[in-house]
Amino acid sequence: MKPIDKSASEATSKLRTLFAELYGTRPTLYRAPGRVNLIGEHTDYNDGFVMPAALDLYTYVAVGPRADRRLRIYSENLDESYDLDLDSIHPGKSGHWSDYVRGVAGVLESSGHKLRGADLAIISEVPLGAGLSSSAALEVSTAWALLTNSRIDVDRNAIPQMCQQAEHLYPETKCGIMDQFISCHGRAGHALMLDCRSLDFQLLPVPSHVRLMVCNTMVRHEHASSGYNTRHRECEEGLQALKPVLPGIRALRDVTSADLEQHRARLSPMIYKRVRHVVTENDRVEMATEALQEVDLARLGALMAGSHQSLRDDYEVSTRELDLMVELANDQTGVYGARMTGGGFGGCTINLVDSAQAEAVQQKLAQNYEARTGLKPTILICEASDGAGAVT
Repeated sequence: MKPIDKSASEATSKLRTLFAELYGTRPTLYRAPGRVNLIGEHTDYNDGFVMPAALDLYTYVAVGPRADRRLRIYSENLDESYDLDLDSIHPGKSGHWSDYVRGVAGVLESSGHKLRGADLAIISEVPLGAGLSSSAALEVSTAWALLTNSRIDVDRNAIPQMCQQAEHLYPETKCGIMDQFISCHGRAGHALMLDCRSLDFQLLPVPSHVRLMVCNTMVRHEHASSGYNTRHRECEEGLQALKPVLPGIRALRDVTSADLEQHRARLSPMIYKRVRHVVTENDRVEMATEALQEVDLARLGALMAGSHQSLRDDYEVSTRELDLMVELANDQTGVYGARMTGGGFGGCTINLVDSAQAEAVQQKLAQNYEARTGLKPTILICEASDGAGAVT
């Protein structure tokens, strides 16, 4: 696991001081980024294609070894502590934020990695419940910290899969692999086109004059309670209905638009719409890859608009606030494309914005959104960043 060169920041300095106050020792620091998905929503758990980028917003975990088999954990953001016995971890949801840490420790142990006890302190720059995958950033940074603290070297490709399993078994969110994968494999200045079945990926340079603008609508979602798992079940229902007539399919990723139209009578109107979103969204990701390679930002923007419309109308995971933020962004000069991003039911939109116009767009969007909703949004101008690792 190679360290990340990083100068001292406010977050890391604060975390080192906090760790010394809590535990009286000097820690080692690890970090993992949140992510934004440029296009390819709700396709990852259908073995499809996605195009995320890691953000320069990180979750940091400070860790120090213990002589016993206990984990002592403190979250600075929530000002809460949690203790865990590594010999008494069992899958299942408690609804507490510690499910993510407990889940990572439990899956690492069940995968044959005998962990050493540790003191942990956590601080995060990734907004909670905003669709920027604060959960994956916590899982991946925790995995990195626990493995290195235990002197266990694990292939970088294995960590996303173990963290995904942790989220399935402990918080019980049936997420795909995208969030954990990009948190590990992000590259500065690049988006990543990922095949969620094979885990093959392609790095795609983001043009140097383009900024990633993340607009938090301040409407918070909770995946497990808001419908994320319901959408997962609906996709499975569609898959099972199509298998008798398309026996070679393993996931909705294998269904073409022609297949879907030929056999739509097998699906209820609602399930048909869910499947149509997944099928057409996979097509959009592949076309968006070509557009980004060719630096055809007008085409990419049109594909982002199509993605948002599909998420709104077919997958029904958008909200009034997300739709408004996209509408307002599309009215601004310098915006190449806008769409909701993440699981939906609130959270954020992603805009691709010309760097010369970014601050003006940021200011106008904030003013116009607050005037229309009464909510004060958080709007961040971000760049694609590197994935997880140690902080030197």
